[in-house]
Amino acid sequence: MQKIDVLIQEADKNLTICNACRYCEGFCPVFPAMERRQSFASSDINYLANLCHNCSECFYACQYAPPHEFGVNIPQSLAKIRKASYQQYAWPGPFARLFNNNGLVASLALGLGAGIILLLFIALNGGLGQLFSGAHGGDFYAFFPHNTLVLAFGSVFLFALLALLMGFLNFWRDSGETIRDLGNLSAWRQAWSDALSLRHLHGQEDRGCTYPDDNHSHLRRYFHHFTAYGFMLCFAATATGTLFHYVLGWSAPYSFFSLPKLLGTLGGTGLLVGPAGLLYLKLKRDPNTADTAQTGMDIAFIALLWLTGATGLLLMLLRETGLLGLMLVVHLGFVMSLFLTLPYGKFVHGLYRLGALAKNALELQREAAGKTVVVSKPRENSVKFYQSIKDNK
Repeated sequence: MQKIDVLIQEADKNLTICNACRYCEGFCPVFPAMERRQSFASSDINYLANLCHNCSECFYACQYAPPHEFGVNIPQSLAKIRKASYQQYAWPGPFARLFNNNGLVASLALGLGAGIILLLFIALNGGLGQLFSGAHGGDFYAFFPHNTLVLAFGSVFLFALLALLMGFLNFWRDSGETIRDLGNLSAWRQAWSDALSLRHLHGQEDRGCTYPDDNHSHLRRYFHHFTAYGFMLCFAATATGTLFHYVLGWSAPYSFFSLPKLLGTLGGTGLLVGPAGLLYLKLKRDPNTADTAQTGMDIAFIALLWLTGATGLLLMLLRETGLLGLMLVVHLGFVMSLFLTLPYGKFVHGLYRLGALAKNALELQREAAGKTVVVSKPRENSVKFYQSIKDNK
């Protein structure tokens, strides 16, 4: 039996027991979505796994959690399914395996490789001596022509965007929704509201995520906000710089108080604080509620975000020094690695989770309209198991 089949069976068992117990139904959207089903196809389990925010509260509240013989562990079971779904939906599929077990090594190797290519470009266009000459006047384009950077990074960004879109469509179709359902604006408004506020990281009674010894904290939500909004501000800085260059005809370098610089500074600061905090919480968490096999993938993404933010800020601080060229190579190497790994690492969980939130909103609409939302065909063994647990509850 393949590993994914074992994971699906484990999740099916856990979810079936939960469906009979229903003690945690008010904790998060996973449990009401679970209760709308009598049994669970693999597509249902993938959907529920990506709807789960891994706050871990259900694990500590569960009467059937280890060391009980049922061994119910929803956070860990769904975390394993999530990791498998990243590879299942990835496009092109074989690329995902590069980051499956050695995400940190592969990401840093990509960054190093990109840096070497950039150094070779400089060596072939004026020599490496210009890296430390200080004759650049703070102008990035003294090392790389503007059009060269646009062509190289634009191509990689467009590929990453296409791969993310194809992966999302694979997830959406597998979830049982149609392309037409993508046009439901009210469902997407709800999904974006939930995602941007990280509402489901508040926990029951707004106590936040749960940690060992049943401690609660909102820190994970705060650090996610720093990370997500820091990333978006950095992207906005790049987009604004592009607008300045092509629409307004204002060429870089820009002053510190220009919009691209201010957005980049705020974004870079967010990428210093957020990923560092998330790494701290990741090391602090209860390993019983996580899939330790994906730790490398998680840390790779956190490291690339932090290094991108840190080198970006250093690049700004050292712009007028002889270290500008070297810092530019290092920063662009990490940015290139980040772009290339976005569709195959931890970043995609945000995209699939957004899709899961939209699907959940669609199901709630159908439920309110009196329409059935159970999409999976009941499996005989699951129904019998469900009934036996319910009868002996």
